[in-house]
Amino acid sequence: MSVFLKSLTDQIRASDQFGAWDNKTDEELIAKKYVKSKEELKAIGVIADIDETTIDDLKMLLKAVAVAFERKTSKMASVIFDMSHEGFGRGAVIAGEIVIMDKTFRDAHRFAFESVEKLAAEGEKWLSKALTIDAKYKDRQ
Repeated sequence: MSVFLKSLTDQIRASDQFGAWDNKTDEELIAKKYVKSKEELKAIGVIADIDETTIDDLKMLLKAVAVAFERKTSKMASVIFDMSHEGFGRGAVIAGEIVIMDKTFRDAHRFAFESVEKLAAEGEKWLSKALTIDAKYKDRQ
């Protein structure tokens, strides 16, 4: 399991206050929250307010990058996230004075991945870019 996916599953399990997901595997948890088929995405209405659970799930992606970054560098990272009720928003991961990741969300109602593998690849890409930015500006921290 990639560093990003491990961080993401840790975030998901930490949010499970009552142990409802204890019997699910890590891959089942990730698939339930972040993997949707094209048919499932088409069934989601565009004209609707985005629910808090979806906002929390999107925020968890950024938190996973922050935690994975902290594990790799031993530097503290923070997440800033803002989402409108219409599903438009932005999130950032900050380490010191540097924005190490920035993600804009449009039509967040339908934000999903085709597979766990594609999510893992995207997460590792986000983490790699964050580490590259950190290395480039390490004198600013």
